[in-house]
Amino acid sequence: MTSSPSPQQHQDDNLWLEDIDGEKQLDWARAQNALTVQAYAQSPAFEALQQGILEVLDSDDRIPMVRKIGPRFYYNFWRDKDHTKGLWRRTTLDEYRKPQPVWETVIDLDALAAADKENWVWHGADCLEPDYRRCLISLSRGGADADVVREFDLETKQFVAGGFSLPEAKNHVGWKDIDHLYVATDFGPGSMTSSSYPRIVKEWKRGMPLASAVTVYEGAHEDMSVSAYRDNTPGFERDFVSRQIDFYESETWLRGADGKLAKIDVPDDSLAEITREWMLIEPRTDWTVGGTTFKSGSLLAAKFDDYMAGRRELTVLFEPDDTTALDSHSWTRNHLIVNVMHDVVNRLEVLTPPSNGKGAWTRESLGGAPALSTIAAGGIDEDENDDYFLTVSGFLQPTTLYIGTIGQGEPEVLKDSPAFFDASRYRVSQHFTTSKDGTRVPYFEIAAKDLLANGKNPTLQYAYGGFEISLQPSYSGSIGRAWLDKGGVYVIANIRGGGEYGPRWHQAALQENRLRTCEDFAAVSEDLFARKITSPGHLGAMGGSNGGLLMGNMLTLYPKLYGAVVSEVALLDMRRYTHLSAGASWIAEYGDPDQPDEWEFIQTFSPYENAKPGQAYPPALFTTSTRDDRVGPVHARKMHAKMVALGYDSSFYENLEGGHSAATDNKESAFMDALGYAYLWQHLEKP
Repeated sequence: MTSSPSPQQHQDDNLWLEDIDGEKQLDWARAQNALTVQAYAQSPAFEALQQGILEVLDSDDRIPMVRKIGPRFYYNFWRDKDHTKGLWRRTTLDEYRKPQPVWETVIDLDALAAADKENWVWHGADCLEPDYRRCLISLSRGGADADVVREFDLETKQFVAGGFSLPEAKNHVGWKDIDHLYVATDFGPGSMTSSSYPRIVKEWKRGMPLASAVTVYEGAHEDMSVSAYRDNTPGFERDFVSRQIDFYESETWLRGADGKLAKIDVPDDSLAEITREWMLIEPRTDWTVGGTTFKSGSLLAAKFDDYMAGRRELTVLFEPDDTTALDSHSWTRNHLIVNVMHDVVNRLEVLTPPSNGKGAWTRESLGGAPALSTIAAGGIDEDENDDYFLTVSGFLQPTTLYIGTIGQGEPEVLKDSPAFFDASRYRVSQHFTTSKDGTRVPYFEIAAKDLLANGKNPTLQYAYGGFEISLQPSYSGSIGRAWLDKGGVYVIANIRGGGEYGPRWHQAALQENRLRTCEDFAAVSEDLFARKITSPGHLGAMGGSNGGLLMGNMLTLYPKLYGAVVSEVALLDMRRYTHLSAGASWIAEYGDPDQPDEWEFIQTFSPYENAKPGQAYPPALFTTSTRDDRVGPVHARKMHAKMVALGYDSSFYENLEGGHSAATDNKESAFMDALGYAYLWQHLEKP
């Protein structure tokens, strides 16, 4: 096999754009932004589009989803037009049941940002059980993955003076007890992995300088990250150390009181979760134990203490077939809720372990989703009771939130999301097409009931296709207003690389098989043409992050299928991706371009590499964020610069803040969404 140049050897005229915060580079980005705004974001139509989306995002009638923390309060993080950065607030369940609950503000992020003179973005709270008085609050500057951590008191509603505090880094931090934390952070040179995450985890004692923290575990430079945590469930207090080898392989140890580590002996590519006396295992590949082979994508249960003692008594709670996959699972105090997908539509089951720890688990249905909709359920407080929240949503069905108790009848409606567009005008249908290699690929289509099959309907096709992430039916007032109500057809392609059919669906498009994502997406497009829903000049393609990489490949490999392409916060330069931001963490997904034999296949799906002169590329928009420290803005910058240099119709917008979501608040989100839709409308209405 012939060798290829390494990323360091390759001539790249746009390397100068890799200085993310350089003034020259930011000036270039601002100049490109101005051109895009002038062309697509300065019309009354754009203003109306943006305002319609913002009304959805800021609506006071949205369901304020809550999380129970402690014995009494339910917490919610809320943004609206008056609180653009957000409120962390709480209420009681009795109050939450009311149409207009009374909320108590715990942290006003707008006020905090103003006082600190920082553009804080909420990253969440980790509260110490079982009394739940102290929390670790994570705050991101401008939406980056890196954040600062501060100790907070839920009774006084104040940050703790002289309490635990960590500077900005990609922190992994959690409580051990009231006076000790497990901390994985940037401890200085050599303490971070090649993926830009912590390599060392330490135990840090209150009142002591961070430099004196005691090392618990050190991973390798090539690992993705390490962390440690304590399960403080009363009666089952345990400490764990985790080494994330790559995105799909990890090792976990039980940490004894003496600091010694005992490895949990499961396959490195499996998922293992310990709750009270039970361990649940999800193998990603077939796993043979004691002469029995358990299928990839199964859900297995074992008594944790027995398993650590060497006994391998595994109970199969779920086993997939060709059309079903495990979506999720959640414990209540006495039961396990299992969510299963059949052809990307959900059904729920309640599994109950034997009361004496021996014998068979029992199961009963908790309900299925309405046709072509999504249902999901999760325990509210797995330590206390069998209460659960349940949500039902669909493309045309606003989300409804229910509350129920397992074994006590049907759940009751708690909240209904408002309708943001007239769904009676539309229909949802599911279709299946055949990809290049004969694989059956599903897709959802949302269109007007009176749609004419004339091949001229402006159509937006969306997909993700990576990291075992599934795209399921969900309600979006923004899509309804910005796309459907303007006469468009919306299509979700459930291509390989995702998790719609479990690990096998994902693994079928890894590394050397990555082009299958493109073949599947193209097959859906061609099926839309065959059904006369649309035609190439009227079909737009959109995707973000890994989906943005997909869009870059559809642009360069299948240009004749699309009238316009929108690639958001994307990977695009696959020759250099492992050297940019957190790129090295995705080698398990894409391969290592520094290895010549792997570059041979990676280069086939590197849009930046494959963009060439003299091609019939459709217009393309690349959007990104300066503060995206996961994928980073470099990919979009370089791709746009190359496309322009080659003489193609390329547009670019870089939000100077926003992180990997490319937005720090609802107003920025509405602008970024409206920009993508406006771009497509301008190119698809008059192909």
